[in-house]
Amino acid sequence: MTRRAPAGPPSSLTLGEHTGGQLLRLARAIGMDEDDAQSSTQTLLSALGPVARRPLHLRPPTLSHLSDDHTPVEFSLSFSSRGIPSLRVLLEPGFGRADLARNGQAGLRAVRDMARRWNFSTERLDELEDLFLPADPQGSFALWIALELRPSGVPKVKVYLNPAASGPERAAATVREALRRLGHEDAFDVLPPGDQHLFFALDLGDWEEPRAKVYLAHHKLSATGAGTLSRMDDGPRPADIQAFFHAATGTDPAGDDEDGPLPHRRPVQTCHAVTDTAAGRPTGFTLYVPVRDYVRHDGEALKRAVTVLTRHGMDPSPLRHALSALTSRHLRDGVGLVAYLGVAHQQGTSPRVTIYLSSEAYRVRPPNRHL
Repeated sequence: MTRRAPAGPPSSLTLGEHTGGQLLRLARAIGMDEDDAQSSTQTLLSALGPVARRPLHLRPPTLSHLSDDHTPVEFSLSFSSRGIPSLRVLLEPGFGRADLARNGQAGLRAVRDMARRWNFSTERLDELEDLFLPADPQGSFALWIALELRPSGVPKVKVYLNPAASGPERAAATVREALRRLGHEDAFDVLPPGDQHLFFALDLGDWEEPRAKVYLAHHKLSATGAGTLSRMDDGPRPADIQAFFHAATGTDPAGDDEDGPLPHRRPVQTCHAVTDTAAGRPTGFTLYVPVRDYVRHDGEALKRAVTVLTRHGMDPSPLRHALSALTSRHLRDGVGLVAYLGVAHQQGTSPRVTIYLSSEAYRVRPPNRHL
């Protein structure tokens, strides 16, 4: 049985105690070994640094754009047809720093500390430092780190960087140059059109095929449009992408909104992963729907997530346990605990479904009563 989260954080609870407790309960909920669960929690607290000791009753020291309530931590469960889901945590190591430059430098130190601890190279990141971490960075964030937790105790590490660091007008050029430096000279021109370059991500450490990933925003997207966005060879069928789109957004494939664009809310995102420098095309494609903007409350978001998981032949029970591990509030009392639904396709593997979960350390977003 999953141990349910406490009813609410006491005023003396710190950011680290709150998010670390959530991670520990999540790890236990999916059956992670206790030593590995404890080790993963300590890694999170260490990466957050001094801000982990900050009491939650104080307002966030800076506005993290990693989550709606500015908590610098987000969790996710990645499901496959092969067994229990993998647990991931996304964090902002520079949270609380006075400006973006200091934020980014704190993030770099955290990555390099992990590299020394787990003996992996940061060479690919070092090649891009001047592009994404200039002296006077712009944008909404500097550097995020994602950890995919594993039974070995050594997580897989991903770094997320801001294409708009030198200005939004230079975001596309920054992404193009980053891909060129990594040996993917032709990849940029293959990408589909998008309204914004959101993130540039790198796999670091123990990956069979380390990826560089480009994230794009697509405003007012339709199901038909979503089905055209993959640039993989032998990628997902458009019909499969459209089916996921309808299930996640709650649109009716047999109704008037079959081909209509979504309302102008938070945009759907795509991720295009490149691994093979010779191929010149992405080898991975992911579609992300910000489900919290298309449901009235988290009860509806959970139903949509269960529908998506079931259609892909995946057991949804770990998701229910995870929600109980994060919070004891009723799902109808807020929206955003279930933040994104994603379906990922990678060459040579079966699809994965990822559910992104908010910490809600500072605030619960009220239900969308206008929907």
